[in-house]
Amino acid sequence: MASYKNGRGPVKVDRTQGGATANLRVSSSFKSKTSNVRRGSSGANLDDHVSGRVRVAVRLRPQNAEELVADADFADCVELQPELKRLKLRKNSWDSDTYEFDEVLTEFASQKRVYEVVAKPVVESVLDGYNGTVMAYGQTGTGKTFTLGRLGDEDTSARGIMVRAMEDILANISQGSDSVIISYLQIYMETIQDLLNPENDNISIVEDPRTGDVSVPSATMVDIRNHKDFMELLRLGEAHRVATNTKLNTESSRSHAILMVHIKRSVAEMESDIASESDHSSHMGNTLKPPIIRKGKLVVVDLAGSERIHKSGSEGHTLEEAKSINLSLSALGKCINALAENSTHVPVRDSKLTRLLKDSFGGTARTSLIITIGPSPRHRAETASTILFGQRAMKVENMLKIKEEFDYRSLCRRLEIQIDKLIAENERQQKAFEDEVERKTIEAHKRISEAEMNYADVLEREKMKCQMDYMESIKKLEEKWMSNQSKYGNSGFINGSRGGKGESHVYEDVTELQKMLQKEISLRKEAEEEIHNLRNSQLLWTEAGANADVVKLKKLLDDETHQKQKLEEEVHLLQSRLSQLTCESGQPRYPQYEDQGNGETSSIASIHEQVGLQKILSLLESEDPNVRLHAVKVVANLAAEDTNQERIVEAGGLTSLLELLRSRSFDETICRIAAGAIANLAMNETNQELIVVQGGISLLAMTAVDAEDPQTLRMIAGAIANLCGNDKLQTRLRSEGGIKALLGMVRSRHPDVLSQVARGIANFAKCESRASSKGAKKGRSLLIEDGALPWIVQNANNEASIIRRHIELALCHLAQHEINARDMVSEGAIWELVRISRDCSRDDIRSLAHRTLTSSQTFLSELRRLRVEI
Repeated sequence: MASYKNGRGPVKVDRTQGGATANLRVSSSFKSKTSNVRRGSSGANLDDHVSGRVRVAVRLRPQNAEELVADADFADCVELQPELKRLKLRKNSWDSDTYEFDEVLTEFASQKRVYEVVAKPVVESVLDGYNGTVMAYGQTGTGKTFTLGRLGDEDTSARGIMVRAMEDILANISQGSDSVIISYLQIYMETIQDLLNPENDNISIVEDPRTGDVSVPSATMVDIRNHKDFMELLRLGEAHRVATNTKLNTESSRSHAILMVHIKRSVAEMESDIASESDHSSHMGNTLKPPIIRKGKLVVVDLAGSERIHKSGSEGHTLEEAKSINLSLSALGKCINALAENSTHVPVRDSKLTRLLKDSFGGTARTSLIITIGPSPRHRAETASTILFGQRAMKVENMLKIKEEFDYRSLCRRLEIQIDKLIAENERQQKAFEDEVERKTIEAHKRISEAEMNYADVLEREKMKCQMDYMESIKKLEEKWMSNQSKYGNSGFINGSRGGKGESHVYEDVTELQKMLQKEISLRKEAEEEIHNLRNSQLLWTEAGANADVVKLKKLLDDETHQKQKLEEEVHLLQSRLSQLTCESGQPRYPQYEDQGNGETSSIASIHEQVGLQKILSLLESEDPNVRLHAVKVVANLAAEDTNQERIVEAGGLTSLLELLRSRSFDETICRIAAGAIANLAMNETNQELIVVQGGISLLAMTAVDAEDPQTLRMIAGAIANLCGNDKLQTRLRSEGGIKALLGMVRSRHPDVLSQVARGIANFAKCESRASSKGAKKGRSLLIEDGALPWIVQNANNEASIIRRHIELALCHLAQHEINARDMVSEGAIWELVRISRDCSRDDIRSLAHRTLTSSQTFLSELRRLRVEI
């Protein structure tokens, strides 16, 4: 008669010689009841519970060297039937007890197979948001630590459950949005100690009064990002774990080791549980819905082995350790017995081990228990106790519960950043709107003033016209009246038909008028004769007095004519050589536009040597536009060579070029070429100071206002940009309108012009930054005071790389001075600095932006307020 046992209790089997007739009551299913656990479900109800029995696997340890010698004459007390998932425990040679488990692992089972059948389902559940426990129980020396905590440094195939579980966890999480935090503890002599921080040797257990969950908040929590860090922590913990040498095991663990792995995962694209009433409300709900996170906790427990004192040979302090171990294991067995029998009272508070494993047995965790046994018949009693512990554990039912919650903090941070961006954008738009209103108002006032002036002019003209018409009418009336008076007066005098006092009076008046008229006519004739006489006398005097001067003037005129003919011959020579040069090269090339070939350079040099620099410069003042044009081309080409610049300046060429700008009597082409020549000369620091002394900044600024051609503006912007690189000229550039002119040229919108403007701003900002670092400058940047910051922010991400690079440099240099930080924050420049520190293609600019952001208290406080990490 043999007795069979399984997870539901012992049953009897009758045997006869001809065979075995079994009346076996076995469990209908030994599989876990967690097959309906929802994995990856986005719409899971947080309050759903799933029933799941504790799964138990048994693993047989191979015989060691001592057992091979001592038990050579005895049969193993254990017989495994892995295909039937059964284990036979022999009482004697003819009788045995049979037990059934969820998995039966022979002594040849690999570590990988043990992990896959015991721990992997638990790890997958933890990744889905459930709590999970993997625990090893058995007699000391039966391979619990080998099964769970083997590191596999010498042989990777020997890696234990802890290492393999962490490999799977790290392979299935996202480093950006998910987190893995571990703590490693041991329960030694009923005291919870931190294996990662040995000084923390008395950790208390905290129980949530609302949910009943237990935690150890004072334990060291380490965020794991890669497998290497985890392995180092495991080695550190194993080094601090208490172990000793006994008769049963050379390295017997004297404490219960507990590895806790907390996993937080973000669940993307979750379905909304609230039905939307309209398309708009549905859109708003999806926009404002907080992300869902799942929290799972994996607990791996390597229990200290149970032992009998007389077999282990423990004494002294080791004996006290054994007593503490057996007491905690006995408390665990009592809890499992109470849960298996559905007792109303479960004594979880009898031990710190049972308090920490409250959720693993009878709680909400998915639990797998592996019991380890040895084959030796000498330890049959300990093996039977271990098997019975596993049988009772199989009767424990847990109610699995997924741990999901809404990540309101993440949503709040995201919305705060969005709100801050919208506020900044609204402020910028409000400022732009106010500026536009102000511009429109000024324009309206200007138009009103022009209309009033036009109205006043029209009114004045109409008034004058009315007056003229009035005077003309009066004149016509007077003439008509005079005609009538003359007609009627003569008629009365001759015919005598109109006599009387009135007619006599009219006749007298007419007579008086006639006398006055005759008098005026005679006076006029006398005046005309006198004027004629005076003119004749003056002409005679002038001719007599100027005879001596005529000869002198005629001689001077002849000299001037001769000199003019000589100059015209030289000009003709220059024109013929320039025409020949133009025919050879296709079209004139200027250093500021294209590179010169050696042939053309030698031709210009030969003209310079044959004609002379002074004569070429004198032609800049010629009244002939073509002569001036050819002369300024020659000077511009000469100025492109560094060797010629000093001679041009000494000969007064810089003054002549500036005079061309000052006269404002040349065309656009001459203006462009002259500005290009000045830009070339402005590359030298000495020449820069001469340009400023001779009023070059204001001349360039005035020329920029009148110019419309993009190439002309490019030359002017290039000249000012070169001046911006001189530390000594910062104040003069601003006071004489150089910065205003530079910013005004952005109206062209031509990429070449914008690149020169951006270069000038970058040079100016760099000089300011250098002066501020030396303490030579106080106060805000002159660029900010002149209103350059909005344009800089607007073009910081320009499509043209050359413009973008200069603007990024300018932003970094402006941001290095703390007093500029508030203006840059208000104008939104901080966002561009963050972008530059992350995305800029140049390492030096990117590191400069990062260093600037981290060194400014204003920027750091604003980034903390916006919850932006750099």
